[in-house]
Amino acid sequence: MGLLDKMLGKGKRQPAAPTLMEDIPKAARWLEEAMTSSGYVLDGTLESFQELDRFIDEQKRPGGLLDGKAGSKLFGMGAYVGQTLIAQLGGRWETDDRDPQGEVNIAVTLSSGTVWPVQRVMKRFSNGSEDSLYAYGAALKDMAN
Repeated sequence: MGLLDKMLGKGKRQPAAPTLMEDIPKAARWLEEAMTSSGYVLDGTLESFQELDRFIDEQKRPGGLLDGKAGSKLFGMGAYVGQTLIAQLGGRWETDDRDPQGEVNIAVTLSSGTVWPVQRVMKRFSNGSEDSLYAYGAALKDMAN
């Protein structure tokens, strides 16, 4: 490697991009903090999915927090939903960092089957209250019992 390459930083190893398994808890924590600062309380329970429903209902409007680019917020909500399901019902994340749609396709394997939390949040965002996250969590809890 020549002097010019060294000066330009060529040949240096770039830090690896974070994996989905690293991003999930970070996104869930970020969402909890952001929602708390906006007056929504997430406490790691399935009941807190009511707050996610309320947040979507109140903020999916012109000028709301979900107006425009909502992708990272939806991913954060999906990460929170998945983390909460795992904590409350048991289970594990299934990710594939090679999948170009990996953020959307992350899954949680529960004893009752596999669910896709980010896809479910996107469905709630698109379809409205008929796809309530709270009702979803309650149904999964009933299936686990």
